[in-house]
Amino acid sequence: MFIQYNKNNYMNTIKKFLGYVWMLMAPCIILFLVYEAYDKIYKATATTQSNVILQWVIILLIFTPICVGFFIFGSYASKGEYD
Repeated sequence: MFIQYNKNNYMNTIKKFLGYVWMLMAPCIILFLVYEAYDKIYKATATTQSNVILQWVIILLIFTPICVGFFIFGSYASKGEYD
């Protein structure tokens, strides 16, 4: 009489879809950060350029492993490891 559905199946589908989103977003974040670093370093004056370079090297060194972790998490989620 009542239509029964499995909530767990819908959640697994959402997890797999979001895994692909994470895998797509990780390289996009890195590319965006590299673009912003290039843009800010190029626009910096000669006196502030060394400080700006140091800031962006630190930012890239911190966020690159985070984005690699996003990609790994997304690959596991898209394979259904978290079901």
